[in-house]
Amino acid sequence: MLAFAPAVLFSVLFGVGVLRDRRRFGNAIYLGLAATFALLALIGKLGRTDSLLGTIAVLALLLLPALGIVVLACFLIANGIKMVRKEGRRPANLLSLLAGLGILLLIALLVTALALRSRTLLVVGVTAVGLVGYVSFLFLCFVSYAFLYGRLRVRRDADYVVVLGSGLIGGSKVPPLLASRLERGRAVYERLQARGSTPVLLTSGGQGPDEKLPESHAMADYLIGRGFPADRIEREDRSRTTEENLRFSRAIMEEAKPDYRCVVVTNNYHAFRAALMARKVGLRGQVVGSPTAAYFWPSATIREFAAVFLAHKVVNLGVCLLLVLGGVLIWWNR
Repeated sequence: MLAFAPAVLFSVLFGVGVLRDRRRFGNAIYLGLAATFALLALIGKLGRTDSLLGTIAVLALLLLPALGIVVLACFLIANGIKMVRKEGRRPANLLSLLAGLGILLLIALLVTALALRSRTLLVVGVTAVGLVGYVSFLFLCFVSYAFLYGRLRVRRDADYVVVLGSGLIGGSKVPPLLASRLERGRAVYERLQARGSTPVLLTSGGQGPDEKLPESHAMADYLIGRGFPADRIEREDRSRTTEENLRFSRAIMEEAKPDYRCVVVTNNYHAFRAALMARKVGLRGQVVGSPTAAYFWPSATIREFAAVFLAHKVVNLGVCLLLVLGGVLIWWNR
């Protein structure tokens, strides 16, 4: 059972981290390490118990990810093409397509290195695999915990429901993406109201250069036009980014009620990163997500992960640099 000790340790750290504050990226790392060590310990135990089962488990561990990588690359390319057709050729919409092409290029590099028996190409390929492996581990941690975070229940009642803005169509109309946030905000409001609370719904979003009015005003008009009580809505109309949404909303809530609690509503792919930002700015509340079209998920999730990765750039780029230096040293000592 000693082999499972690291998995148990990281599971305990994960549980303690979630109880202390759900809004920590460290929780995602603990979850990923616990799962990794548990899998390795299980394979080791199978190998000691039955050599055939152990061999099968090792082969599965090697072959299934390899097959999965090829399938993933094809899926990302197909999704990227769909994103371009539906959403246009903006850089953010190309992420899944570029990720899929990048995976195929890495596979082609490794195959070429083996075919040509080129030490230089092989070192470059192995270094690239190390980099991709590190980033992929963090990405899997991010996706797994984001999925889990989105299904954790709000623990307590709240004084405010904060709905984050996301841009308007034609400068004045609420798009479907934002409408889904508003409908989820209404549902959260009604659930809190059913518990006996009297929350305020706070729409958050300023006016962009191509918008005719602040997003928060259009959001409020959308809700009022569908029967939501106007006297239970407040507007935060200065913010331009998610972090400003949270900072300026916090200021409004603190001024009205210093010991406030809130629930922040955004789209589900954005919920975990918004939660990390909420913790950063000192906002007291959890984040919940609203449904998003399935085809939008891959590119949006990659974009969210990239933002979190760069938010910890000192550590992450430091690790990547060490991997590159390791590859250079191996090549140099050939």
